[in-house]
Amino acid sequence: MTETHYDRLSAMDNSFLVYEDASPAGAMHVASTQIHEAAPLRRNDGSLDIERIEEYVASRLDRIPRYRQRLLRTPLEGHPVWVDDAAFNIRYHVRHTRLPRPGSERQLKRMVGRIFSQRLDREKPLWELWVVEGLEGDRVAVLSKVHHCMVDGVSGSELLAALLTPEPQEKPDALAPWDPRAEPTRTALGVGEVSRVLRAPLGAGAAVGRWLRDEDHARHNATERLRALAGTLGDLRGATPVPFNRPVGPHRRVDWLPMSLQGIKEVREAVGGTVNDVVLTVASGAFARFLARDRGVDLDTVRFRVMAPVSVRTPDEQGAFGNRVSAWTVELPLAERDPVARLDAIREQTRALKESRRALGAETLTQVSEWTGSALLSLGARLMNYGTPVNTVVTNVPGPRLPLYLLESRLLEIHPHVPIMGTLGIGVALFSYDGTISWGFTADWDLVPDLHDLALATEASFAELRQARRNPE
Repeated sequence: MTETHYDRLSAMDNSFLVYEDASPAGAMHVASTQIHEAAPLRRNDGSLDIERIEEYVASRLDRIPRYRQRLLRTPLEGHPVWVDDAAFNIRYHVRHTRLPRPGSERQLKRMVGRIFSQRLDREKPLWELWVVEGLEGDRVAVLSKVHHCMVDGVSGSELLAALLTPEPQEKPDALAPWDPRAEPTRTALGVGEVSRVLRAPLGAGAAVGRWLRDEDHARHNATERLRALAGTLGDLRGATPVPFNRPVGPHRRVDWLPMSLQGIKEVREAVGGTVNDVVLTVASGAFARFLARDRGVDLDTVRFRVMAPVSVRTPDEQGAFGNRVSAWTVELPLAERDPVARLDAIREQTRALKESRRALGAETLTQVSEWTGSALLSLGARLMNYGTPVNTVVTNVPGPRLPLYLLESRLLEIHPHVPIMGTLGIGVALFSYDGTISWGFTADWDLVPDLHDLALATEASFAELRQARRNPE
């Protein structure tokens, strides 16, 4: 291990560590619950072959280099960097537990909520894979936890494709040799940070020069970014707090609702717009039911806003881990009773957001934080504990269209889980796989004891929208 190497986290990747540090009750990892066939993963005596699963996961790690790296801090700024973990042990990360047979889906959700509540150890590579046996219907669940500083939704989907295979595989591949590179010394890290700071004025000067010469339409791009940034800052006007917008605690509930992706596409084809427009419309109807019926909220007085992450990955960034996302702020028309009018209102908003390139504003803020260090991020993270400009997050990630396998075990379902923090007591994530799109709901255990009612409201909201398109007036 003579060669040394490290990768500096981007400001956006680091932001999830900063948010976690600023919120003792929050854990900033993303997760998914994968439901597999159990029989192909058993030994001849009927027991689950966890050693074979460990060997299989280990054989895939050359495709996922971050899974064998841990965090280290620079001596001056304390900025995190990735270094190879010479003490990496697959048995720490692949874990085995069970439900009392036959374990129900409700029991699985409670177990997932408890495991999801636990923070990842910052001294280790930031991921865990929990294999849960005993699920009814001869199935096994695999809960994957990965810190958000490692992946966003799109790279998380690519991570799934790297870990699983498109065809059944009887035996794990042979382990590829791995020689961890030595950690850089504190001196080397300090020199690297000083060099980076000294280069900053040169980079800024070059940018000004390009702007003055208008190379590659630099003035136009700068104007466009400033316009988008002004719009983004304007979006920081606060949403109306609702009952679940209170400081979250450390414990989580999870729920999920599988839905036909074709059904959503049929609605989209009937009304125009995008799949995401339909998703936001269904979410609008669901939160309207959940707040008005179950919590007595007067919807006419509520300005309910969601953050909708938007990928800004370029084609050459496909396959790279880390976060490359921006965000839209969308106001959901909860008071609108007509589901079609609700969809039209959302479609008009998203059209305007695209035309104004509003996602560019949030991306610009992120780029600014690359040079301001963690101070700006820390301030924003602390403010999150006192209220946010949105009520919740609704993120929709396209996943693999064809079946995937863990060895010979087919992946049957996958349900996403997003972190919550500050005063965001509920988070919603959607993930599509093999013709099904799953709504994954995450909530604070105490603020939202009736989370399943939101899943039922989502189902009813989609049925209402679908029926309205079949019977237009």
